[in-house]
Amino acid sequence: MTAHVQTANGLPLAPARKKFPMAGWILIAMVLGILIGWAIFANVPDKKTAAQIAGYVSIFSDIFLRLIKMLIGPLVFSTLVVGIAHIGDAASVGRVFGKAIAWFLTASLVSLVLGLIMANLLQPGLNLGLPLPDIGASANLATSKFTLKDFVSHLVPKSFAEAMANNEILQIVVFSMFFGVALAALGDRAKTLVASIDELSHAMLKITGYVMNLAPIAVMAAMAATVAVNGLEILVKFAVFMADFYLGLFLLWAVLVAAGFVFLGPRVFRLLVLVKEPFLLSFATASSEAAYPKILDALDRFGVRRKISAFVMPMGYSFNLDGSMMYCTFAVLFIAQAYGIALPIHTQVTMLLILMLTSKGMAGVPRASLVVIAATLNQFNIPEAGLLLILGVDTFLDMGRSATNAVGNSIATAVVAKWEGELMTQAEADRNLRAIEAEATARGHALAD
Repeated sequence: MTAHVQTANGLPLAPARKKFPMAGWILIAMVLGILIGWAIFANVPDKKTAAQIAGYVSIFSDIFLRLIKMLIGPLVFSTLVVGIAHIGDAASVGRVFGKAIAWFLTASLVSLVLGLIMANLLQPGLNLGLPLPDIGASANLATSKFTLKDFVSHLVPKSFAEAMANNEILQIVVFSMFFGVALAALGDRAKTLVASIDELSHAMLKITGYVMNLAPIAVMAAMAATVAVNGLEILVKFAVFMADFYLGLFLLWAVLVAAGFVFLGPRVFRLLVLVKEPFLLSFATASSEAAYPKILDALDRFGVRRKISAFVMPMGYSFNLDGSMMYCTFAVLFIAQAYGIALPIHTQVTMLLILMLTSKGMAGVPRASLVVIAATLNQFNIPEAGLLLILGVDTFLDMGRSATNAVGNSIATAVVAKWEGELMTQAEADRNLRAIEAEATARGHALAD
């Protein structure tokens, strides 16, 4: 039976045509981007000229990512403040915070250990067959910012305006937590302000919908620019290293899904279906941030109440970068193996514990995984020049890392919602999904008129 949606005057709208899914457009854009990039690479032999062309092509993806970054600060602030205000008292907020952190730390430890195990088993750095960069060479990455002291002091913003201007997600989260708890404590006196901030969050989500329409173009441009500069040959040279790393990612996905199944049951597979679009978007753009608004929407459709997803998701983007964590241990051991440096197991465990701390400052730092790895290499006297080995393929690896981060945060948020009793039953989620789709259909007809 075809469902009809009624307008405000009670007249039924014609049934909406089934749209081609955005995930399909993103896949098509990826393929087109690879073809365009390969055509540029093959027909423009001069690397400098190819890089210039790629720079112009990447304008579209750069604009898209800048638009996303423009939205992240206000979106995190508004959704998080409203979420906390609806959670209620400070004790409830602390309980949700504790459960989320417990999951994040456990997932981080599992990711780091898995990366360490895979690097030891597969030995991707042995018999590499590539010339090694000079030990004295530098990757020119600033590593001083990744210390425990700096990380702790960096948690608290000097100015909320500065945190918003610099897109410091962790600082925005800290301020928003204080602000949300204060509003909850004020009760009825803060109702008007909470309603206003709630309206702000809806406005930001509306803008997000407009921006997301540009996603396929951005994906095509990002893929074309990457392939135009590097070609596909670089993938062949690093095929073993990349294959080993992606095998590790597949195993990490399996572990995350299995953990989700323990708490969510078969519904975890429904969640995976709903997050396929943000998964592909983060993979194609190599940016976890690009998928943030879409993950919120997918969690709404799954049945996670917004007051939980708005609270847990921003924290996840600071503390739960599972793919990036696994890459840290995997890449450090790869470089050590390439230079013939044997690391005893106790040294590897020490390295893992250090990474548990230093990696928590990743959020908001460009090429953060490389910076963390560079800092770790320095601490264990492994040549930083080894980073030059993987810089050429880092974008392709970052695609997998970003997509993994998106999956990990989606499952983490759903599990915390389940623990808090804020996950709708399947029947409630189905009704909620129909309401969301009906609203989207009505909005589409309104725009058409």
